[in-house]
Amino acid sequence: MAPKGTEQLEASLFGEDTIDFGQYWQTIRRYQWRIISLAFIVTILVAMVVMSMTPVYRASSSLLIEAEEAKVVSIEEIYGLNSNRKEYFETQYEILKSRQIAEKVVDKLNLVEHPLYNQEESNGISSFIKDIKSTIKEALPFLPQTPKVDRTEEELLFAKRKAVTDKVVMALTISPVKNTQVVKITFESESPKLAATIANAFAETYIENYLESKFAMTSKATTWLNDSLLGLREKLVASESALTNFYEENQVVDLDGVVGLASEELQDLNSELVAAESRLKQSAIIYEQVRRYQGDVEELAKLPEVLNHPSIQSVKRAELEAESKVSELSKVYGPKHQRMISATAELNSVQKSLNKQIQALISGITSEYQQLQSRVEGLRQTVNSSKQDYRRLTTLESERRKLQREVDINQQLYNSFFTRLKETSEVGGFETANARILDEALAPTIPAKPKKGLIIAAAFVVSLGMGVFLALALEALNRGIRSVEDVEKKLGQRMLGLIPWQKHKRKEDLPLRQFFDNKHHSFSEAIRTLRTSLQLLHLDSSQKVFMVTSSEPKEGKTTVSINLAFAMGQLGKVLLIEADLRRPTIAKQFGFPGFQPGLANLISGTHTLDECLVNDVNSGIDIICSGTIPPTPQELLASHRFRDLISEFRATYDHIIIDTAPTQAVSDAMVVSNCCDTLLYVVKADSTSDKLINSGLTRFMQAGKRVDGVVLNQVDMKKASKSYDYVGFYDRYGYQSDTPEEQSKT
Repeated sequence: MAPKGTEQLEASLFGEDTIDFGQYWQTIRRYQWRIISLAFIVTILVAMVVMSMTPVYRASSSLLIEAEEAKVVSIEEIYGLNSNRKEYFETQYEILKSRQIAEKVVDKLNLVEHPLYNQEESNGISSFIKDIKSTIKEALPFLPQTPKVDRTEEELLFAKRKAVTDKVVMALTISPVKNTQVVKITFESESPKLAATIANAFAETYIENYLESKFAMTSKATTWLNDSLLGLREKLVASESALTNFYEENQVVDLDGVVGLASEELQDLNSELVAAESRLKQSAIIYEQVRRYQGDVEELAKLPEVLNHPSIQSVKRAELEAESKVSELSKVYGPKHQRMISATAELNSVQKSLNKQIQALISGITSEYQQLQSRVEGLRQTVNSSKQDYRRLTTLESERRKLQREVDINQQLYNSFFTRLKETSEVGGFETANARILDEALAPTIPAKPKKGLIIAAAFVVSLGMGVFLALALEALNRGIRSVEDVEKKLGQRMLGLIPWQKHKRKEDLPLRQFFDNKHHSFSEAIRTLRTSLQLLHLDSSQKVFMVTSSEPKEGKTTVSINLAFAMGQLGKVLLIEADLRRPTIAKQFGFPGFQPGLANLISGTHTLDECLVNDVNSGIDIICSGTIPPTPQELLASHRFRDLISEFRATYDHIIIDTAPTQAVSDAMVVSNCCDTLLYVVKADSTSDKLINSGLTRFMQAGKRVDGVVLNQVDMKKASKSYDYVGFYDRYGYQSDTPEEQSKT
C-alpha cells in the first residue's frame, strides 16, 4: 500500500475523537457475506492442507544428571572439572544436543537404513522445486551452473549419514526441568515407536558417552603420569647424586654445625679485637705523653696515669711523710743535727725510690704499648683468616641447601605423582556414570502435531478477523459518498434528495419516461421528494433558475435535470435548458432530430426562439436542447445574449432548469452559474471521491454562488437497507420495501 493510502486509512480509522462503533458494525454488516465467504474459503483450504499433513508423534524420556557422582578419588582435579557449578549442567545439556551424540544414535539404531530416513523425495515438494531449478538453469545457460561431481560410495554414504543426522538433530528437544537436575529428552517422529526408541537411545548414548570419555580421560591421565614419573625419577636420582658428590668433594659431614662454630668463633675474635684496639688506643695516648716528657721526671710524675698508679701513690705518701718530718725537725734542730741528717737522708732515699718507680712505670707503659700493638695485629690477622673460612663455609652451605632443596622437591613431586598414579589405576577399574534414566520414553498413541482442530479453528478466526479488517480498510479507503452523514461531514452540505438506482441495460440511458411509470414508484417519489425539498427551501424567495451539475460525467446530472423538470412541470410551467454544449444528450433522449436547433443557435442568433423551443406533449414542459455544437461553447455561455435570454425566460416560466457540463471537465458551469439563482450538485453514490466533489463545490462558493445542496444519485437501496446508511431519510415512507406487485395493489 502506498504511503498516501496508509495515511488515508489511519486518518479514516483513527481521525475522529469519538469512535463510532455503530458505523463499524454497519460496515461489517454490509460486507458480512464477503467476510464469511473469505473465512470459509480460507478455512476449507487450511483444512485440506492440514488433513493432508502427516501426523507427528512426540516421545519424552527423563534423565537425572548427578551433581555429585560417587567417586573413589577426585580424578576430575587433573582436568579441572567441577560438577557443582551451573556451567556444568549447561555443558551437559549442550553435550546432549551435540552432533556427536546424534551421530552415535544414528549409528547405533542404523537410522541410515530406516524407511523413514531412507525415502526418495521423487514426489515431494523439495524434489519438485529442485526439478524446476534444474529446468530453469538448463533453459538459461548464462546462469551460474552447478558442476556435476562424481562421488565415491564413501562420500555418498557420508553425505547420507550427515543428512540423517541433521534430521535427527532438528527433531530433538532438550528441556531442563526448572530448579531440578532432571532434563527431558523429547523426540518427534512420524512413527510413535521410533520416537520412543530414539528418545531412549539418546539417554543411553549420553551415559555411555560419559563413561567412554571418563575411561579415555583416566587412560590418558595414567599414560601422562607414567611418562611424568620416569622424568621425575631421573631428576630425583640426579639431584641425590649431586648432593652425595658435594659431601665427598668437600669432606663435610655436619656442615650446619661447622658453620655455627665458625660463626661463634668469628664473633669472639671480633669482640677480642675490639677490646684490644680500645686498650691500644688508651695505651697509645699515655705512650705519646711519656715520649713528650721523656727525661723530665717531675713532668712525668704529674701525668694522671703515673700519679694514680698504686705504687707511685704509696711512694708519694712516704715522701710526704719524710718531708713533713724534715720540716718539723728543722724547727727544732739544725741541719747538722744527727736527727736532721737522718731525716734528710730518709727523704732523699724516698725521692730516689720515687724516681726509680717512675722510671720503672714508664718502662712498663712502653712495654705494654708495644705488646698491645703486637696483640692487635695478631688478632686482626686471625679475624681475617676466620672471615675467609666462614665465607667458604657459607658458600658451601648455600650450595648444599640448593642441592638438598632440589632433592626434596623432586622427592615430593615423585611421591605425589606416584600416589596419583595409584589412584588413577584404581579408578580405571571402577566406572561410575554421572546420570541415570528416571523414566523411559513410551510410544505415544496421540499425535503431538498438527493439532488439526485447533489449526482449523484458528484459521477460521484469523480469516474472519482478516475479513473484518479488510472490510474496515476498504470502507476507510473508500472516498465515495454513501449517506446523509457523509454528505454533511465530508462535503459540508445538506442533502436535498436521494435517487435510487434503477435496473437498466448497461451502456444505455435510463428510460426517459420512467418518472411516469407506476412500476418504478420509488424512483418517482424520490424525484418528488427532491422537488418538495427545493420548494420548502425557497418558500420565502422567488428562486426560479436552477442549475444542475456534477463533478464528472456519468453521474446522472442530465437524468436528474430531466426528471426534476418532469416533477416541476406537474406544478407549473417549466423550461429545461441543455447548457452542456460539449457532450449534449437531451436531444437524443427525447428523440429530437440531429438538426434540431437549440441554445447555441439561439445565442448566436441563427435561429429564433420558436425554432429552438420544443414542447414535450407527455410532460407539458418546454425544452431547449444544445443545438449545433459550437467551436467555442464557453464564449457563447459567457455572452450578454445568454444572460438576456435567461432574463426573458424568468418572466415566462415558473421554473427554469439548466443542465450544465461537469465542473472538473470544463469551466462552463462556473460561467452558467452567473445567470442562475441556485444550483444542485449531483453526486453518484459510492463512486465519486469526496476530494473531487469538494473541489467543485469550493469553486462555486469562492465565486459567491449559492449551493442549495447535494443530490445523491444511483443509490443501491438493497445495500442501504442492510447497512442503514440512509436510515431516517426514506425509511419512514416505506418505499424501500415496495415491490411492483405492492405498488400495483396500491
